[in-house]
Formats: sequence, structure tokens, C-alpha cells
Amino acid sequence: MDTHADVKIPVGISECLLGERVRFDGGHKRNRFLTDVMSRYFDYRPVCPEVLIGLGIPRKPIRLVATDKGTRVRGVQDDSLDVTEALAAEADKALERMPDICGYVMMQNSPSCGAFRMKRYGENGYPLDSEGIGAYAERLMDLHPLLPVEEAGRLTDAGLRDNFISRVFAYHDWKTSVEPDPTPAKLVDFYSRYKYQVMAHHVPSYQSIGRLVAQAGTRDIHELCNEFLTAFMAALSHKTTRKSNTNTMLHLRGYLRDLLDGNEQQELSEVIDAYHAGDVPLVVPLTLLKHYLRKVDNPYLQKQTFWAPHPEKLGLRNANV
Repeated sequence: MDTHADVKIPVGISECLLGERVRFDGGHKRNRFLTDVMSRYFDYRPVCPEVLIGLGIPRKPIRLVATDKGTRVRGVQDDSLDVTEALAAEADKALERMPDICGYVMMQNSPSCGAFRMKRYGENGYPLDSEGIGAYAERLMDLHPLLPVEEAGRLTDAGLRDNFISRVFAYHDWKTSVEPDPTPAKLVDFYSRYKYQVMAHHVPSYQSIGRLVAQAGTRDIHELCNEFLTAFMAALSHKTTRKSNTNTMLHLRGYLRDLLDGNEQQELSEVIDAYHAGDVPLVVPLTLLKHYLRKVDNPYLQKQTFWAPHPEKLGLRNANV
């Protein structure tokens, strides 16, 4: 049921994460999960906005500073250096240079690329309790709110890693299967494959998106697809939980109600319960459920992306989280 095509997905990335020596101190921040594992599936488009705006290598460090004109990116040793607008302008150009990217991995703790909870300083140089976002990352996310964005440092969290990679694969699927030539039939087919995955992420979205897709053929398809994609990507941004995955598997088990004998029903229930209790990883009940679903000749079930929202070889569902 792992249906991912052997095609690399274009993904933007902070250049230092690939081992390039573009950091302010002339060093790099190579991330081996990204270079050694995800490079099999991602076609990286490296960017270092600080180099692109001419700061050089090595260069004087910069940081986020809270001012009465908003958060600025200024030099640590020379506060007359202000590169806020320059970094934002690079974000304006980013998707012109790489319009096909389906995700972006940012370098954490970077005043240009840090996407979450960046430390800010007062104009007196003291750190503040309030947090900010790197100027390049903030502008990029404002311009392209549906683009999956994550920090490399946060990918050590198994749940965040699974969520980000799932969203990248789903967004790429949309951009290749529906976006080039949207039709009501393509929209319906796309969502029919993702229904149980959406359920696992966010049940309210599962219900509301279903009502939205039901309007296919009665509304302007481009307008409907834009509305659908916004709701769809928002749904996938919710992390799955043991509770939500268990609920989804119980729905799928309903297709087997009349096909399993008593012992098989008990075995499946015990394994799902063990997952829900935190005793086994998700891969365990999924493997058994897929085994039993072979009893059902149902293409609708077989093509559900819930079984493998990303390549099974990654083993992302082996983590006991």
C-alpha cells in the first residue's frame, strides 16, 4: 500500500544544513538525517539568504532586536547594520527562483531562517521574554502560508518529523495530480484517497472538507480548489495522536466486521488497544490491519494514504510516540 512514486520532491533548505560552510563563523550545520536519509526522497534547493544579501563569509553576527518600529535584524556588535528589508526581499524572490518547491527546512536559531520561537533582544542588548521569527522565514511563510515549513532542530521530535514529511508528500501530490489541470473528478479522487489521513489529523476538518468536496461540479473549480487546499493543509498541520490514530483504525476495522472470525477480531482489538495504551508503535496495528484488509477487494481502502503518507522505508511509524 506504499504507493509513493520514485520521484524526488523539490524542497527548499538552509544551505548550511547540507554541510556548506556558509555560516557567519565560516562553519556549517550539516544535518545527517537530511543529507543521508531524506536526500533519497527530497531534491534540495539550498539557499543562504545572508550570503545572498552580501554579508560575506565569515561575517559579523546579527540578531533580532525589538524596537518601536517592530522587530529588526541588526548587527550584534554594530547596531547600525540593519538587514531586515534585505532578508525579506530575498524571501520575495525565493519562490520565483524555485516555484516548484513543496516544503522548506530552515536552520533553527538563525535571525534570518529561524521559523519558530527565536530569541529577541531589547535595544539595550538584554534578552527579552518575548520571541520572534527570522526575517527571511517570516516573510516566506507570510507569502506562502500553505507551504510546509519546519526547522531542522525540531525534526528530532518523531511527531513533528512525521507531520512535516507527511505534509510535504501530500502537498507534492496535490501540485502534481490536481493543480496543473483541476477538474471536479480530480478533486473528488484526491480527497477520496486522503479521507482517513485527514480523519487521523483532525476530525472536524474531515467533516467540513467532506462537505466542501460535495460541492464539486456546482462551483467554479479554481475557487473551490483554493478553498479546499487551504482547509486540507490546515487539517494536516495538526499532529496525529494515539487517540486520533486509534479512532481512524477503528473506522477501518469496521470494513472487516463480517470477514474475521472471533479469534481474529480479538487479536486485532488487542493490538489496537496496545497501541492506544502506548505499549507498541503505530506500525504494529497498521501491519495487522493491512494484513486483514487483504480479505477485502476494495480499491477505495487500498488507495488510502493513511496506510503510508510517506515512504515506508523511512520507518517513521516505528517510533513509539
